[in-house]
Amino acid sequence: MREFIQHLQNRSYAFMIIFIVGFLIGYPISEEIIELLLSSEGYKPSNVEIIILQPMEVILLQLQMGTQIGFLLLIFIFIIDIAANSHKIIKRTKIRNKYNFDWKIGRIIPIIIISLFLAMAGIIYSHEILIPMLLDYLSRDATSSGLSSTWRLKSWITFITGLYFSSIIGFQIPLVTILLIRVKFVKRETILENRRVLWFAALLFGALISPPDPLSLFLVGGPMLILLEISLVLDKIVFSKKPSN
Repeated sequence: MREFIQHLQNRSYAFMIIFIVGFLIGYPISEEIIELLLSSEGYKPSNVEIIILQPMEVILLQLQMGTQIGFLLLIFIFIIDIAANSHKIIKRTKIRNKYNFDWKIGRIIPIIIISLFLAMAGIIYSHEILIPMLLDYLSRDATSSGLSSTWRLKSWITFITGLYFSSIIGFQIPLVTILLIRVKFVKRETILENRRVLWFAALLFGALISPPDPLSLFLVGGPMLILLEISLVLDKIVFSKKPSN
């Protein structure tokens, strides 16, 4: 763990630059995303009106979305960096690579493809299931309570982009979990022993970004729990067997 933390410290300036680059790219792109969301009927129920309360709201929203895009780029580069340099971390800690995993993980292209595939799966899940169900729930809940269906622009778009953001990050769990186990940063047994804590954390995360009902909690936190279990099964099946001589 000490060598892993030292590696991250050595990369801190590079990671900072990557985040800034992602932010500078994401800020102008966010304006196009806002216009796309406003013009798309799929993101706004027919009985809902979107309003702007202050002139700076759009600029503040762009800053927030640029920050999210910068963080996504940082996570993507972090995964690639760990995949590429895990053998160096293990070598410094004098840990033998029992399964010869680092030689394979040095091939960065498969890691990039897997990460992009998982990110796309998260986007599809949010677009097809998560966002439509939660927006419809909020709209019907307000209507049934006799409240006016008027949503603030910043709150509406922050809610949508937050769900996309959390899904993209959450769907990286299988890849990140297997990487951390293979580089000996965390033991598989430790994850199994703290499974209840991880389940609680996932449900808490779902509660923070979704309406407080069981269905919404499961829609947000459930996929992360399922993906965690899948990653543990894959690690056991694929990497926990000694290579045959």
